[in-house]
Amino acid sequence: MGAIPTQRETISRASDMLAHEGASLHTVVRTRLPGGPLAPGAARRFLRAALGAWAEAAEPDTFTERLADDALVVVSELVTNAVVHAGTDIDIACRLHETEDEPPGLLVEVSDHHPSRPVRDDATEHTYDIPEYGRGLRLVGALATAWGITYRTATKTVWAQLPLDGAQAAEDGIEVYAGEDVLTGELGTAEILGPEPAAYTEPGRGVPDRDWRGRGALSFLAEASDLLAGQLDEDLVAALTGQLLVPRLADWCAVWLEDEATGWHGPETAVTTGPRLARVWHGSENRIEELRRVLEKDPPRLPESVRSRAVPVPWPGEALGPRGATGAALAYRLIAGGRPLGTLVIGRTGLLRFPDEVTGLVEDLSRRVALAIGAARQYARQATISRVLQRGLLPGAVAEIPGVRSALVYEPCDKGGGPSGDFYDLFPAGRGRWCFALGDVQGKGPEAAVVIGLARPWLRLLAREGYAVPDVLDRLNQLLLDDATETADAAARALVAAGAPVPVADGGSHARFLSLLYGELVPFDGGVHCTLASAGHPLPLLLGPDGDVRVVAQPQTLLGVVEDVTYVCETFELYSGDTLLCVTDGVTERRSGSRQFDDGDGLAAALAGCAGLSAELIAERIRTLVHEFGRKPPEDDLALLVLRAE
Repeated sequence: MGAIPTQRETISRASDMLAHEGASLHTVVRTRLPGGPLAPGAARRFLRAALGAWAEAAEPDTFTERLADDALVVVSELVTNAVVHAGTDIDIACRLHETEDEPPGLLVEVSDHHPSRPVRDDATEHTYDIPEYGRGLRLVGALATAWGITYRTATKTVWAQLPLDGAQAAEDGIEVYAGEDVLTGELGTAEILGPEPAAYTEPGRGVPDRDWRGRGALSFLAEASDLLAGQLDEDLVAALTGQLLVPRLADWCAVWLEDEATGWHGPETAVTTGPRLARVWHGSENRIEELRRVLEKDPPRLPESVRSRAVPVPWPGEALGPRGATGAALAYRLIAGGRPLGTLVIGRTGLLRFPDEVTGLVEDLSRRVALAIGAARQYARQATISRVLQRGLLPGAVAEIPGVRSALVYEPCDKGGGPSGDFYDLFPAGRGRWCFALGDVQGKGPEAAVVIGLARPWLRLLAREGYAVPDVLDRLNQLLLDDATETADAAARALVAAGAPVPVADGGSHARFLSLLYGELVPFDGGVHCTLASAGHPLPLLLGPDGDVRVVAQPQTLLGVVEDVTYVCETFELYSGDTLLCVTDGVTERRSGSRQFDDGDGLAAALAGCAGLSAELIAERIRTLVHEFGRKPPEDDLALLVLRAE
């Protein structure tokens, strides 16, 4: 099994494969996704890209909007089932086909690697006893001309076939949500789950909820999935849930979130903290605070046996005033990956019980809410780990150098990929010497953290042992090469032990490249003696008191690339008013369209305009100019170090 592609890679791969195969009716696109909460959204984007590419190459009206809507709902439901009930990596295949016996169709296949855990599809109607597995496969059955499950030695595949002409071949219709509503071949996606006009009315008025009926439940679920999938904050997910449900399906709702540190294991198990009421939403703003107060007194505690089924809970009539004295309230456990994450409660005034179609629909929504909360928590955990690692990889404070004023700007670009690849250091090396470093590791995340965790301590150790600047770079280069070789050898041994073929070395698959600007400062009476070297790093600039700017190093090879390379250094003096500017490529390569910040010596021009300013003001001005250079925020880590002789 190869590396799992990113969502962007899977989408672009769909377009590439289609272009390569000519978009014939035998076209197949495939991808693999991690079995996590973000998989359904990634699957929809992948299929949407495939359908778009097919539509461009096919005859007009071959791929209708209805087919696209149906296909996106089907792949979303199949992937959601695989995530919830298997949790393994997920393989998706979409193919166009036609045979002599069948008209052209679209076949969607979703495979997981848990054949011992079959998908269940309970067609029995229950008032408040909807199966744990939701009604996703009943939606698939309603939209597909045929669907089924195929078991192989290591995989289970759930497949569904959709007709290109949008015709539904169900013989007698299939019940979906409404107990009395029967599907016909003329219904589109948006109407399939829309209740009959008399099935769901506004409380006390007998007037159909036209807005809800018109949108249709499937359209609602698809839009809710897209809205929730991109949220990375669990409290925002709770807030969006309230806005999705009120007033369409309920007069009010509340979301409790379980404390991740303690969890919740049922009413028999004591915990130190209870669930947190994250959000209360009511159609009338003036009822929210009183409803919150009442609900906080008695959080719902549902037995584990109900899983995600709807369970009636007491009606908080005292918080809803005379018109809300009676009504129906339901609670749903929010479960993702087998772990309880919280509870969703909805209420509607004037009902004895919720209609079955609403009960099942909210259960399907609750599954999506749970997946979104799980994704948000996973992101939060990763962000916390990244922050902790980042703090451990950087110095707690920079040293103060006699006769030199320093200023630092460090802005890691947080895209959820882990610790930044940029790092810095400024430390005393003993015997009247101070050393500084500004580095940039290829990539970011755990691999970058490994290189920084290796390089920065060795820099300090070698400097304090008295090694000169070129010698420090020589030894660090060899250290990185040795470490890469050991890593590659360990990986090869693991493959041999597992009986897998060992890939042919490409000379760079395990390489850890590092660009580094490293220097040594020795203060003397009237100035500072500076020795530095640049290994594949943007060259430092020296600003004189008169505004003159010049480069004070020569380009050399990256660290960790070539064996037996010999590094050289540059030596010069910083006198009062002289300023040394060191930056990473997040500054020089900052983009605005096709232009970069350092095009035409842009950085030198910006520095020339800083003559006479303090180190802090120079650092702030360069930072501001870099940010203002493009309309969008910087997409790379940004670090710069200013050293000014006083």
